[in-house]
Amino acid sequence: MDPKTWQQNRLAVLIDADNASHSIIEPLLAETAKYGVATVKRIYGDWTSTSLQGWKKVLAEHAIHPIQQFRHTVGKNATDSAMIIDAMDLLYTKRFDGFCVVSSDSDFTRLASRIREEGVIVYGFGEKKTPNSFVSACDKFIYTEILRREKSSRRKTSKTPSGRRSRKEETPPSKNTKLINLLSDAVEAVADDDGWARLGTVGSKITNQYPSFDSRNYGYAKLSSLVRSIDQFEVASRQAGSDPKQKAIYIRRK
Repeated sequence: MDPKTWQQNRLAVLIDADNASHSIIEPLLAETAKYGVATVKRIYGDWTSTSLQGWKKVLAEHAIHPIQQFRHTVGKNATDSAMIIDAMDLLYTKRFDGFCVVSSDSDFTRLASRIREEGVIVYGFGEKKTPNSFVSACDKFIYTEILRREKSSRRKTSKTPSGRRSRKEETPPSKNTKLINLLSDAVEAVADDDGWARLGTVGSKITNQYPSFDSRNYGYAKLSSLVRSIDQFEVASRQAGSDPKQKAIYIRRK
């Protein structure tokens, strides 16, 4: 994303405290910063409950505004309703370019769809247990396990070169048939007459179809590093536009 673009994007970050862990707040906010500026940061829950003690310790540090929602009835999630109402109020102000919805709850599926209907981007954040309905309703969905793993990696002294796989995968990308087919289909869809496709366009094409796609799911920090690990693809750097110094990565199937 062009730095000039994300610097202008205004984001509303809405967190479901009942379905998100305080341990991921630092990497989560770092992740949202890639997409824009969080001008609103709100978190919803019953703050009289002892179960949210962990969150209480980090709210002031990160300037997150807590919204109190009492649980008047056992078994009913009033937090979701309050968060959805606030999200719609913020949407109608037309002040935001994107919403970051942090939860693993499928109750926010319709909310994500409704926001997108207004032409506003939705970034979802949740655990891998998040129902596919909510994942698919977002423009992009980031699994919080990735953020937690990155936070842990930064705390350790690692000899792994930047861009290389940070952990052992059960199936290496070069042998992951599903991944290879996914990349191949995207390349074919956007390639030029010689079969070359701009990597950024390929990534966008895949994300449009599968919002949870992320090179970090396969142990690579960048999509370019992931593609280079798969010998079925050729990778080349080409001039992008009229500026000879401006380069872009292109790939094609061997």
